[in-house]
Amino acid sequence: MANSMLQTCTNLIKNAQNIVVLSGAGISTESGIKDFRSQTGIYQMAPEYILSLDNFYHNPKGFYQFAIENLYHPDALPNQGHEILAQWENEGKVSSIITQNIDGLHQKAGSKLVIEFHGTMKTASCQNCQHAYSTEEMINRLTTMDDFYICNHCRTRTEKERYIKPDVVLFGDSGKWFSIDGFNEILNIINQADCLLVLGTSLKVTPFSTFPQYKSEGTPLIIINKGDSPYDLSKDSYVIHDSIGETLSRIKENC
Repeated sequence: MANSMLQTCTNLIKNAQNIVVLSGAGISTESGIKDFRSQTGIYQMAPEYILSLDNFYHNPKGFYQFAIENLYHPDALPNQGHEILAQWENEGKVSSIITQNIDGLHQKAGSKLVIEFHGTMKTASCQNCQHAYSTEEMINRLTTMDDFYICNHCRTRTEKERYIKPDVVLFGDSGKWFSIDGFNEILNIINQADCLLVLGTSLKVTPFSTFPQYKSEGTPLIIINKGDSPYDLSKDSYVIHDSIGETLSRIKENC
Protein backbone atom coordinates (compact mmCIF):
# COMPACT_ATOMS: atom_id res chain seq x y z
CA MET A 1 0.00 0.00 0.00
CA ALA A 2 1.17 3.53 -0.68
CA ASN A 3 2.49 5.15 2.49
CA SER A 4 0.93 8.51 1.56
CA MET A 5 -2.57 6.99 1.29
CA LEU A 6 -2.05 5.02 4.50
CA GLN A 7 -1.01 8.19 6.31
CA THR A 8 -3.99 10.10 4.93
CA CYS A 9 -6.40 7.38 6.10
CA THR A 10 -4.66 7.23 9.47
CA ASN A 11 -5.17 10.96 9.97
CA LEU A 12 -8.84 10.74 8.94
CA ILE A 13 -9.52 7.90 11.39
CA LYS A 14 -7.48 9.55 14.14
CA ASN A 15 -9.59 12.71 13.90
CA ALA A 16 -12.95 10.95 13.52
CA GLN A 17 -15.32 10.63 16.47
CA ASN A 18 -18.26 8.88 14.81
CA ILE A 19 -17.01 6.17 12.44
CA VAL A 20 -19.62 3.96 10.79
CA VAL A 21 -18.28 0.70 9.37
CA LEU A 22 -19.71 -1.18 6.39
CA SER A 23 -18.22 -4.69 6.35
CA GLY A 24 -18.41 -7.60 3.93
CA ALA A 25 -16.97 -11.04 3.32
CA GLY A 26 -13.42 -9.75 2.85
CA ILE A 27 -12.93 -9.18 6.56
CA SER A 28 -13.99 -12.74 7.34
CA THR A 29 -11.81 -14.40 4.71
CA GLU A 30 -8.90 -13.43 6.96
CA SER A 31 -10.47 -15.78 9.52
CA GLY A 32 -10.58 -18.62 7.00
CA ILE A 33 -14.20 -18.20 5.89
CA LYS A 34 -14.89 -18.39 2.16
CA ASP A 35 -16.37 -15.40 0.41
CA PHE A 36 -19.03 -15.72 -2.29
CA ARG A 37 -17.88 -14.24 -5.58
CA SER A 38 -14.11 -14.60 -5.76
CA GLN A 39 -12.37 -17.31 -7.79
CA THR A 40 -12.34 -19.52 -4.70
CA GLY A 41 -15.75 -18.42 -3.42
CA ILE A 42 -18.93 -20.33 -2.69
CA TYR A 43 -20.52 -19.50 -6.05
CA GLN A 44 -17.74 -21.36 -7.81
CA MET A 45 -19.21 -24.54 -6.31
CA ALA A 46 -22.89 -23.80 -6.85
CA PRO A 47 -25.07 -21.14 -8.53
CA GLU A 48 -26.60 -18.29 -6.55
CA TYR A 49 -29.98 -20.02 -6.83
CA ILE A 50 -28.93 -22.50 -4.15
CA LEU A 51 -29.21 -19.69 -1.59
CA SER A 52 -32.59 -18.47 -2.79
CA LEU A 53 -35.93 -18.56 -1.00
CA ASP A 54 -37.35 -20.61 -3.89
CA ASN A 55 -34.70 -23.28 -3.47
CA PHE A 56 -35.23 -23.36 0.31
CA TYR A 57 -38.92 -24.17 -0.15
CA HIS A 58 -38.31 -26.51 -3.10
CA ASN A 59 -35.50 -28.54 -1.48
CA PRO A 60 -35.22 -27.72 2.24
CA LYS A 61 -33.06 -30.73 3.11
CA GLY A 62 -30.54 -30.03 0.34
CA PHE A 63 -30.59 -26.35 1.22
CA TYR A 64 -29.78 -27.06 4.86
CA GLN A 65 -26.99 -29.48 4.00
CA PHE A 66 -25.35 -26.88 1.76
CA ALA A 67 -25.91 -23.98 4.17
CA ILE A 68 -24.57 -25.78 7.22
CA GLU A 69 -21.48 -26.94 5.35
CA ASN A 70 -20.71 -23.58 3.70
CA LEU A 71 -22.29 -20.81 5.80
CA TYR A 72 -22.03 -22.03 9.38
CA HIS A 73 -18.63 -21.58 11.03
CA PRO A 74 -19.01 -21.94 14.81
CA ASP A 75 -15.29 -22.54 15.33
CA ALA A 76 -14.06 -19.53 13.33
CA LEU A 77 -12.26 -16.89 15.36
CA PRO A 78 -12.14 -13.11 14.91
CA ASN A 79 -8.99 -11.72 13.33
CA GLN A 80 -7.11 -8.54 14.16
CA GLY A 81 -9.43 -6.51 11.92
CA HIS A 82 -12.47 -7.52 13.97
CA GLU A 83 -10.57 -6.95 17.21
CA ILE A 84 -9.40 -3.45 16.27
CA LEU A 85 -12.96 -2.42 15.38
CA ALA A 86 -14.17 -3.74 18.76
CA GLN A 87 -11.45 -1.73 20.51
CA TRP A 88 -12.38 1.42 18.61
CA GLU A 89 -16.03 0.87 19.53
CA ASN A 90 -15.04 0.49 23.19
CA GLU A 91 -13.11 3.76 22.94
CA GLY A 92 -16.17 5.50 21.48
CA LYS A 93 -14.64 6.02 18.03
CA VAL A 94 -16.79 3.47 16.11
CA SER A 95 -20.50 4.13 16.58
CA SER A 96 -21.94 1.35 14.41
CA ILE A 97 -20.97 -1.65 12.28
CA ILE A 98 -23.37 -2.51 9.48
CA THR A 99 -22.34 -5.88 8.11
CA GLN A 100 -23.28 -8.17 5.26
CA ASN A 101 -21.70 -11.05 7.14
CA ILE A 102 -23.72 -13.75 8.88
CA ASP A 103 -20.87 -15.31 10.88
CA GLY A 104 -21.10 -13.29 14.11
CA LEU A 105 -17.35 -12.61 14.21
CA HIS A 106 -17.79 -8.91 14.99
CA GLN A 107 -19.71 -9.87 18.13
CA LYS A 108 -17.19 -12.59 19.01
CA ALA A 109 -14.51 -9.92 18.94
CA GLY A 110 -16.51 -7.81 21.40
CA SER A 111 -18.41 -5.38 19.16
CA LYS A 112 -21.93 -4.69 20.41
CA LEU A 113 -23.21 -2.00 18.05
CA VAL A 114 -23.66 -4.36 15.11
CA ILE A 115 -26.45 -4.41 12.53
CA GLU A 116 -26.52 -7.80 10.77
CA PHE A 117 -28.09 -6.57 7.55
CA HIS A 118 -28.24 -10.05 6.00
CA GLY A 119 -29.14 -11.83 9.22
CA THR A 120 -27.33 -14.60 11.07
CA MET A 121 -26.61 -18.32 10.73
CA LYS A 122 -26.73 -18.78 14.51
CA THR A 123 -30.50 -19.30 14.56
CA ALA A 124 -33.49 -20.39 12.47
CA SER A 125 -37.17 -19.53 12.83
CA CYS A 126 -40.53 -21.08 12.02
CA GLN A 127 -42.08 -19.02 9.24
CA ASN A 128 -45.48 -19.29 10.91
CA CYS A 129 -45.10 -18.95 14.70
CA GLN A 130 -41.53 -17.53 14.70
CA HIS A 131 -40.36 -20.10 17.26
CA ALA A 132 -36.55 -19.85 17.33
CA TYR A 133 -34.21 -22.81 16.97
CA SER A 134 -30.44 -22.73 17.38
CA THR A 135 -28.45 -23.98 14.41
CA GLU A 136 -27.01 -26.69 16.65
CA GLU A 137 -30.58 -27.85 17.29
CA MET A 138 -31.30 -27.84 13.55
CA ILE A 139 -28.20 -29.95 12.89
CA ASN A 140 -29.38 -32.44 15.51
CA ARG A 141 -32.87 -32.49 14.00
CA LEU A 142 -31.39 -33.07 10.53
CA THR A 143 -29.57 -36.17 11.72
CA THR A 144 -32.49 -37.61 13.71
CA MET A 145 -35.70 -36.58 11.90
CA ASP A 146 -36.99 -36.92 8.34
CA ASP A 147 -39.02 -33.69 8.37
CA PHE A 148 -36.58 -31.80 10.60
CA TYR A 149 -37.36 -28.50 8.83
CA ILE A 150 -41.06 -28.54 9.84
CA CYS A 151 -41.88 -26.75 13.10
CA ASN A 152 -43.57 -28.90 15.75
CA HIS A 153 -44.49 -25.97 17.97
CA CYS A 154 -47.47 -24.90 15.85
CA ARG A 155 -50.04 -26.23 13.38
CA THR A 156 -51.07 -24.91 9.97
CA ARG A 157 -53.21 -26.17 7.12
CA THR A 158 -50.13 -26.98 5.05
CA GLU A 159 -46.71 -28.03 6.37
CA LYS A 160 -44.86 -25.63 4.07
CA GLU A 161 -46.31 -22.70 6.01
CA ARG A 162 -44.32 -23.78 9.08
CA TYR A 163 -40.95 -24.51 7.51
CA ILE A 164 -38.01 -23.52 9.73
CA LYS A 165 -35.74 -21.15 7.80
CA PRO A 166 -32.25 -20.01 8.86
CA ASP A 167 -32.37 -16.39 9.94
CA VAL A 168 -30.38 -15.23 6.92
CA VAL A 169 -31.63 -13.10 4.04
CA LEU A 170 -31.83 -15.26 0.91
CA PHE A 171 -32.30 -14.18 -2.70
CA GLY A 172 -35.98 -13.29 -3.06
CA ASP A 173 -36.22 -12.85 0.69
CA SER A 174 -36.45 -9.87 3.01
CA GLY A 175 -35.12 -9.40 6.51
CA LYS A 176 -35.56 -7.30 9.62
CA TRP A 177 -33.73 -4.33 8.09
CA PHE A 178 -35.49 -4.47 4.71
CA SER A 179 -38.42 -2.38 5.95
CA ILE A 180 -38.97 1.36 5.62
CA ASP A 181 -38.20 1.84 9.32
CA GLY A 182 -35.12 -0.39 9.09
CA PHE A 183 -33.74 1.43 6.06
CA ASN A 184 -34.41 4.83 7.59
CA GLU A 185 -32.58 3.87 10.77
CA ILE A 186 -29.53 2.74 8.80
CA LEU A 187 -29.53 5.78 6.53
CA ASN A 188 -29.76 8.07 9.55
CA ILE A 189 -26.78 6.32 11.15
CA ILE A 190 -24.75 6.73 7.95
CA ASN A 191 -25.79 10.37 7.48
CA GLN A 192 -24.52 11.26 10.96
CA ALA A 193 -21.11 9.59 10.49
CA ASP A 194 -18.02 11.78 10.29
CA CYS A 195 -16.15 8.93 8.57
CA LEU A 196 -17.46 5.94 6.61
CA LEU A 197 -15.12 2.94 6.72
CA VAL A 198 -15.80 0.21 4.14
CA LEU A 199 -14.06 -3.12 4.75
CA GLY A 200 -13.98 -6.19 2.56
CA THR A 201 -16.89 -5.54 0.26
CA SER A 202 -17.00 -4.66 -3.43
CA LEU A 203 -20.23 -2.72 -2.86
CA LYS A 204 -21.90 -4.32 -5.84
CA VAL A 205 -24.85 -6.09 -4.18
CA THR A 206 -27.97 -4.01 -3.68
CA PRO A 207 -29.34 -2.57 -1.51
CA PHE A 208 -26.21 -2.64 0.69
CA SER A 209 -24.23 -1.11 -2.17
CA THR A 210 -26.33 2.08 -2.04
CA PHE A 211 -25.47 2.96 1.55
CA PRO A 212 -22.39 5.15 0.88
CA GLN A 213 -24.60 7.45 -1.19
CA TYR A 214 -26.32 8.58 2.00
CA LYS A 215 -23.28 9.93 3.83
CA SER A 216 -23.14 13.65 4.41
CA GLU A 217 -21.37 15.70 1.76
CA GLY A 218 -17.67 15.93 2.49
CA THR A 219 -17.60 12.92 4.82
CA PRO A 220 -14.56 10.80 3.95
CA LEU A 221 -15.20 7.34 2.53
CA ILE A 222 -12.29 5.01 3.35
CA ILE A 223 -12.36 1.73 1.41
CA ILE A 224 -10.04 -1.14 2.35
CA ASN A 225 -10.68 -4.02 -0.02
CA LYS A 226 -8.53 -6.16 -2.28
CA GLY A 227 -10.91 -5.72 -5.22
CA ASP A 228 -12.36 -2.66 -6.90
CA SER A 229 -15.63 -0.98 -5.99
CA PRO A 230 -17.91 1.48 -7.86
CA TYR A 231 -16.93 4.15 -5.32
CA ASP A 232 -13.15 3.96 -5.75
CA LEU A 233 -12.98 7.11 -7.90
CA SER A 234 -15.72 9.04 -6.11
CA LYS A 235 -15.13 12.40 -4.51
CA ASP A 236 -13.93 12.06 -0.90
CA SER A 237 -12.97 8.38 -1.43
CA TYR A 238 -9.68 7.04 -0.06
CA VAL A 239 -8.85 3.53 -1.25
CA ILE A 240 -6.36 0.91 -0.07
CA HIS A 241 -6.26 -2.42 -1.91
CA ASP A 242 -4.66 -4.58 0.78
CA SER A 243 -5.26 -6.83 3.77
CA ILE A 244 -7.82 -5.41 6.19
CA GLY A 245 -6.17 -6.75 9.32
CA GLU A 246 -2.71 -5.57 8.35
CA THR A 247 -3.94 -2.16 7.21
CA LEU A 248 -6.03 -1.48 10.31
CA SER A 249 -3.16 -2.66 12.48
CA ARG A 250 -0.80 -0.12 10.87
CA ILE A 251 -3.42 2.62 11.19
CA LYS A 252 -4.01 1.76 14.85
CA GLU A 253 -0.28 2.00 15.62
CA ASN A 254 -0.36 5.66 14.63
CA CYS A 255 -3.73 6.70 16.02
